[in-house]
Amino acid sequence: MVRSLWTGATGMNAQQTNVDTIANNLANVNTTGYKAQNAQFKSLLYQTMQTKTTTANGAPKPTTSQVGLGVRTSSINSIFTQGSLLASASDTAFAIEGDGFFAVGGADGETTYYTRNGDFHWGLNEAGGLMLTTAEGNPVLSTTGRSITLARTYDASKITINANGEVCYPDDKNNPVSIGVTVGLYQFRNPAGLERQGDCLYTPTEASGEAINEARSATVKKSKLVQGYLEGSNVNVADEMVNLIVAQRAYEVNSKVITTSDSMMETANNLKR
Repeated sequence: MVRSLWTGATGMNAQQTNVDTIANNLANVNTTGYKAQNAQFKSLLYQTMQTKTTTANGAPKPTTSQVGLGVRTSSINSIFTQGSLLASASDTAFAIEGDGFFAVGGADGETTYYTRNGDFHWGLNEAGGLMLTTAEGNPVLSTTGRSITLARTYDASKITINANGEVCYPDDKNNPVSIGVTVGLYQFRNPAGLERQGDCLYTPTEASGEAINEARSATVKKSKLVQGYLEGSNVNVADEMVNLIVAQRAYEVNSKVITTSDSMMETANNLKR
């Protein structure tokens, strides 16, 4: 009966993690570029009560008696499905159609982060020129891995970026012409292996593999940029609410296992009276 107490406790701990994951998804239902997560579980070790043996006449008896010792959280996976494209009044709002990520420079000047949040802005750099940055002020990187900076002679209100990520400026006939700078888009062999850093930023790991520059790779399917739109969260509220109910019921059942085991132990202890 003591075994069942600990088994029920592992179930409650696992479902608490499940509820925490669902709560985080629901909290970020309106977060730009957010990707939903789901918790996965696996059983713990099994205690063998009886091993495979033979009968009295030597015939095999292949069955065994094993008792499970509970459950644990094996992983919390990210779901990188395409989110809905939401119209934005900002000219520097960009959504990605495809599997690409924007590259963003870190505050330390060395770390590179990756994100699906295209809520960018034109800011002023130290020389007085324009630099494309995130809302936090981190520079957006080009296909060459450098910050996207323009001379002070450019008017930010007239700058456009086409579907290929090329930064364009109108010529004398008001036709957008590429000025030779392209917003970098990067892909990963296994996006689920990326490590979350907050603010919808990710860093590569051994599980995700190195970032693949779309502009320099002929093997990946190119992504497209859509100006004037942002990618919404891919959280499905209805699914998350159903998952929350299921997790709550599972938590209650495991708590019932503990109270039942406690009642059985109380009955056994009272037999001497």
